[in-house]
Amino acid sequence: MSVQTWTWILVGVTFALYFGIAFWARAGSTKDFYVAGGGVSPLANGMATAADWMSAASFISMAGIISFAGYDGSVYLMGWTGGYVLLALLLAPYLRKFGKFTVPDFIGDRYYSNTARTVAVICALIVSFTYVAGQMRGVGIVFSQFLQVDINLGVIIGMGVVLGFALLGGMKGITYTQVAQYCVLIFAFMVPAIFISFQMTGNPIPQIGMGSKTHDGVFLLDKLDTLHTQLGFKEYTSGTKSTWDVFAITLALMVGTAGLPHVIVRFFTVPKVKDARKSAGLALLFIAVLYTTAPAIAVFSRTNLIETVSNKEYALIPEWFKNWENTGLIAWDDKNGDGKIQYVEGASSNGKPVYIKERGAHGERLISNGNETANELYVDRDIMVLANPEIANLPNWVIALVAAGGLAAALSTAAGLLLVISTSISHDLIKKQIKPNISEKGELLAARISIFVAILIAGIFGIYPPGFVAAVVALAFGLAAASFFPAIILGIFDKRMNKEGAISGMIVGVTIMLFYMIRYKTGLIGIMDARPASEWWFGTSPEGFGTLAMILNVIVSVVVSRLTAAPPLHVQEIVESIRIPSGASEASSH
Repeated sequence: MSVQTWTWILVGVTFALYFGIAFWARAGSTKDFYVAGGGVSPLANGMATAADWMSAASFISMAGIISFAGYDGSVYLMGWTGGYVLLALLLAPYLRKFGKFTVPDFIGDRYYSNTARTVAVICALIVSFTYVAGQMRGVGIVFSQFLQVDINLGVIIGMGVVLGFALLGGMKGITYTQVAQYCVLIFAFMVPAIFISFQMTGNPIPQIGMGSKTHDGVFLLDKLDTLHTQLGFKEYTSGTKSTWDVFAITLALMVGTAGLPHVIVRFFTVPKVKDARKSAGLALLFIAVLYTTAPAIAVFSRTNLIETVSNKEYALIPEWFKNWENTGLIAWDDKNGDGKIQYVEGASSNGKPVYIKERGAHGERLISNGNETANELYVDRDIMVLANPEIANLPNWVIALVAAGGLAAALSTAAGLLLVISTSISHDLIKKQIKPNISEKGELLAARISIFVAILIAGIFGIYPPGFVAAVVALAFGLAAASFFPAIILGIFDKRMNKEGAISGMIVGVTIMLFYMIRYKTGLIGIMDARPASEWWFGTSPEGFGTLAMILNVIVSVVVSRLTAAPPLHVQEIVESIRIPSGASEASSH
């Protein structure tokens, strides 16, 4: 059967499974809608957390960015994995014991202030919308290729799917849907990796295959280094980022992880604090399967891309290249007129290429705003994982399986983020502040309306994203680091921290992070084009600036709290109590 037929079958079966689960587990109460009734097992919650965590950025884009950045891409592995450990050990059990199932709810009660709650709601919306933009972009990329539709139409289709099972099931439906999505995405990620590892090195274990010898007796990484240097690129295994920027990005991703509201809320779906710890440990194991495989896929796909495309005549280029050309995510402009694809160091275009329908003399899809560098090839790094099975000439069912896995990864996280957005509005804004006497039915209706509005906004972000998926998501982590992490960590471990300090810190942190993002990533402040790296503050990239914004948040929070009145005594006693481990395993309601 063709790739198209396999894709319709596998995507159709998995979607039917997701909707069936969502209907079976549909929410009947606000507790079901917000925290799945609080009765999810640690195993199921661990799998759901892993699916929630492993978004389109993890499945589609992380290996893609590592395949282009090489050693420099390791910051994503270290930051995201380390951040989950930080969240599991340092924050989740305490937040679970505190008993509030949203970050704004925790901040509002801990800092005894609706102003603090409102600021937290605004921060949650900013973080979640930035994050969900990357997921919708990932959905669009998958649909555009495998269902042969435009990227924008792919985003719209994805919006409808997410809206369906998020509206129907709330957290209860999403939780059990995510269990199925984890199984789909991890199978889809590992099968081609095992195939290609065996194909290239004779070793079926990708993590070992990456460091093994190829069939011609050369170590795979040495071979890739040689290919890189021959084409004018830096060695794949060497880094170019400064030590400080590597540290800043890694730390921003770590503490941003620990402040992500859609992951934190998962620890309230289990019955006990002890179960929260168990599910955190299990989720880490489930996540590690993908995260230890991603570098191997990056090496395999980068090697295969160079060997099948570089310096090859267009007429002899494999079919996969021409298939992806139709999406506009890969393009070639024959600048020297020799009929061969020259892939060397240098930008292929000034920013994102603008594609034209006409083709060049050799049938290539042109880059209409190409610049003067010798490089003739443009490759969107988000296609590397999706195109990898095609590049390696794997069976059609494997290619289709990757499409189903990519959709599972993007949709699972998008659903979790949309739930955070809806609960922030319906629970933390309407129920807690605007209309405290609202009925449970009314609150549930408000949550569902919020999801509908949120998915429309998310779709717009997906159609007009500020970069490739991993870059967008990294910025969301920076925003979480700059806003939530200090307020949460100081709220748990510093009983002297008061509302004035927390509010001041969150406002300063998220404001300066937004300013830096816009100025150095999108260029909307001060000049039309994004500012160059030479102008970065302290040599810190936008992806790493969350570290500086977080430090500033902490300083402002501590200074302001010491210059103003201490929190009420009952708040200080609550802070003391949530840090006491004794009896934690029996705490079934808090």
